[in-house]
Amino acid sequence: MGEKKLSWSDVNIGDEAPVTSHKLTRTDLVKYAGASGDFNPMHHDEVAAQAAGQPSVFGHGMFSMGLLASALTDFVGVGNVTRYQVRFARQTWPDEVLSSKIVITGKREEGGQQLVDLSVTLSNGDGEDKLIGEATAAVPG
Repeated sequence: MGEKKLSWSDVNIGDEAPVTSHKLTRTDLVKYAGASGDFNPMHHDEVAAQAAGQPSVFGHGMFSMGLLASALTDFVGVGNVTRYQVRFARQTWPDEVLSSKIVITGKREEGGQQLVDLSVTLSNGDGEDKLIGEATAAVPG
C-alpha cells in the first residue's frame, strides 16, 4: 500500500520489476483444480501421473501464468495490462520455487496512451524457464 506507483516518465528500458517468488505445493495444485474445474489427474493423482510416465504430479500451466500475471500487475498496476502472452516452456513440479523476471523492453506513446513493453519470465531455482512471454501496459505519466 504505501509503495510508489510506476510512472511512465520515471521508467527506462532495462528497468526490472521486483522479483516475486512462490514455492509450488501439492495443496496449490488441489486448490487450483477446485477453483478452475481442471481435474486432470496429472495435476493431483500421483499414481496416475507416474503410470503415465511422469515423475510426479505437475502444476497447471494456467496457475503458473497467474503467478506471473500477479507479479506483472504488482509492478504496473491492476487494470493497466493491455496485452499479456506467454509460451509454456516446461512443466512445474511440487516444491519448486518459481520466480518472476519482468524487464521493460520498450517505452512508447500510441493512441493517446503511454505504454511500456515488457519481457516476462517465470523460472525455477535452477534457472529453468517455465514460462516465457511478453506484455504491454499503459502506465500513467
